[in-house]
Amino acid sequence: MDGPGLHATALRVAAGLPAVTQGQPFGEGAEVFKVVGKVFAIVSELRGTPIVSLKCRPPHAAALVRDHPEITPGYHLNKQHWITVAPGAGVDEVLVEDLVGSSYDLVVVGLPRHRRPLDPWRRGDVGDLRPAPDSAG
Repeated sequence: MDGPGLHATALRVAAGLPAVTQGQPFGEGAEVFKVVGKVFAIVSELRGTPIVSLKCRPPHAAALVRDHPEITPGYHLNKQHWITVAPGAGVDEVLVEDLVGSSYDLVVVGLPRHRRPLDPWRRGDVGDLRPAPDSAG
């Protein structure tokens, strides 16, 4: 996937999710997407290269970084919980759609139930986001 395609796909998917706001709090050139005030996607450029930064569960992030040279730990973000996706042969539309959706779901799951715009568990596509039974406390 090329840079314009990466940006177009990320922008389309992020903007189409429920209760999303879009702004430029870091200045022109960085589109920031939030759900209920929490950032889940940043669409920007790094030294002229289009990039997309997304929240990601640490084990999934490590696997993506290992398996895709276009995916690196989050640029200027928590390296364990964020990834940055750049254009390249190993990135396609389906991967970007999945990563943006997963980032959104991860943020929604972390919100108090009464603030969630939807219940991601009911969608049936966030299986690995559910807390492990022994982590309930």
